[in-house]
Order: sequence, then C-alpha cells, then structure tokens
Amino acid sequence: MTKGTPRKNWSREETILAYELYCRTPFGRIHSRNPEIIELANLIGRTSGSVALKMSNLARFDPELQKRNIIAMPHGSKVDGIVFEEFSKDWQELSYQAQIIKAQLQNKDVAEIIGLEDIESIPSGEYRERMMKTRVGQYFFRKSVLNSYGNHCCITGINEAELLIASHIKPWAVSDEHTERTNPSNGLCLNALHDKAFDKGLITLDSQYRIIISNRIRDVEMDKETSAWFWKYDKQSIDLPDKFLPGKLFIEYHNDVIFQR
Repeated sequence: MTKGTPRKNWSREETILAYELYCRTPFGRIHSRNPEIIELANLIGRTSGSVALKMSNLARFDPELQKRNIIAMPHGSKVDGIVFEEFSKDWQELSYQAQIIKAQLQNKDVAEIIGLEDIESIPSGEYRERMMKTRVGQYFFRKSVLNSYGNHCCITGINEAELLIASHIKPWAVSDEHTERTNPSNGLCLNALHDKAFDKGLITLDSQYRIIISNRIRDVEMDKETSAWFWKYDKQSIDLPDKFLPGKLFIEYHNDVIFQR
C-alpha cells in the first residue's frame, strides 16, 4: 500500500477466511512470517501483517482466552464480532464457506481446493454438497485439533503426524452436525493406540483433564512393559491445547456413556 492510500475495509468474505485460519493456527504462529498467513494475504490482496492483525483482532472474542485472562488485540471492526458469533455456533458451515470463498477467488471448484478429487465425479446436487460439507468439516476438525495441541499427542507427547489422530470426545455419529461434530473443543490429539482406547471407553478424562484408566485394562493380556506404559499415565494431566480446551460437557458425555468402569 502506497503512502496516502486509504486502507480498504475488510469484507465479510475476507473476515470469514481470516477466522477460519485463526481456528487452525496456534496463537504462537499468528504472525506475518507464517506461510499460511502469507498465502491468504496474497489471495486477498493484503499484507501478511494485515492478515495477522485481523486474526489477533478476532481473538478478542474468544471466550477461552477471556477465561484465561489472555489479552488479545483490542481493536477491530463490527464485522469481526458478527462473523465470530455466527460461525462459532456452526463450525461445519465456517469451514465450508471459507473453502467456497477460496474457490471463487481462484476460479476453481471446492473439491480441487483441498484435494477431494473423488467427489468431483459425483453429479451436482444436494447429495454432493452434503458430502462436500462433511469432508471439508473433517479436514477443518483435524487441522484445528492437531494444531491446537502443537501436533503432539496430549498424553504421550508423540509428535509424528502419521501416528496422530484428531479424536472426538463425543462420537461423531451422535454429535450435532452444526455445533459438535467439527467443534475443535470436541477433540483431543491422541496417538493411534490411545485414540482407540479412548474410542472404546478404556480411558477417559475427568473434569480436571486427568487421565482415568478403566479397570478392564487390568484383565487385558499384555507384556509388562506395555502394561506399565498404560498405567504410568493414570491420574496424570493431559497437555492442554493452545486453544479450544476440551469441552466439559463433551467430557461428561464420554464419562457417562462411553467409559467402561
């Protein structure tokens, strides 16, 4: 931007893109050198510093930041609050609308934007759109959850991406498609073994984010080293995420419905 050129107001579409990226970006990575921020800046014709500032402005509406007394940037536009309020209650729609906007800006199909080539063969219509929303939501959920935990298992600290799962606390099948299925607070970053144990109710969390192991594990045949590896985490606190703390209501559901005592 040249000196004397008035700043262009952020549109609703640009703000949606910034909010979607905010959800997928750890706080420590919200800066002008982040490649994804630079990519978005180039897409919408802004500087990377401007995009990073917009993401910081959006952070001030985050209730988890407010609870933890983390101070975000105090300034911003009215549209920031409107977009945050609208899409923090419909995560699937946020992720889908962001991909639609990106596709329009690049003159591409949404399926092409995030590599969903297998959907391109499905004829246009309600079923195709529903499939697209589901797949885009799954992509958003995984990226948001893993990035919030710094791409580390919250129990063991394992940081090999091929071994990590964005695990639902309240199962996908019984979660509300708008407020729960793709809500990052309904997720934990777990290694593949603990993900399976959590999914089957052999481990859970208590309200203080401590790991509780089912007594059924005692009856499972395994070598001493594996048994010791499981039980060493009993009553230990998980590593908490940078944002999107596990929702207490999701944990209560897992305790009451999934966990095998």
